[in-house]
Amino acid sequence: MKKLLVVVDMQNDFVDGALGTAEAKAIVPLVVEKIAQALQAGVNVVFTRDTHEENYLDTKEGKMLPVPHCIRGTTGWQIIPQLEAYTINKKIFDKPTFGSLALMEYVLGEQFDDIEVIGLCTDICVISNVMLLKAALPEAEITVDSSCCAGVTPDSHKGALAAMSMCHITCK
Repeated sequence: MKKLLVVVDMQNDFVDGALGTAEAKAIVPLVVEKIAQALQAGVNVVFTRDTHEENYLDTKEGKMLPVPHCIRGTTGWQIIPQLEAYTINKKIFDKPTFGSLALMEYVLGEQFDDIEVIGLCTDICVISNVMLLKAALPEAEITVDSSCCAGVTPDSHKGALAAMSMCHITCK
């Protein structure tokens, strides 16, 4: 069985920066533990990184969410320090929007049987990437570990988990 752990947008701006939340900070130790366990078990681990340019406020997203964040090259754009060591020699998919088409192409090429997704934010980038993964590999087992995810709000986190469950994603 070919397994993959996808770590979505565990970046400074989403944890304790421009869009950080207490819930995002709270999952950090669990995310660190999950990644360490996956690597020890020989599971493939990849990361996504929300990536915007200096013109962010001129983009559609920037007009809808006028909070500059994850601007390429800034501290806020970087993966949190607690995970830096785990990113060495790992694929990082920079994505200009919520979902990563490059991640979808990667999983199609590798044909993973079992994909687990963790990270931020459950109700935006996690759900977007999970739906792309489900579309790419409809027969794969796709799981979201809710204890290693946080949404914009606790209610929107729960709503995203419910929506993914309706699409046959295992949310634990």
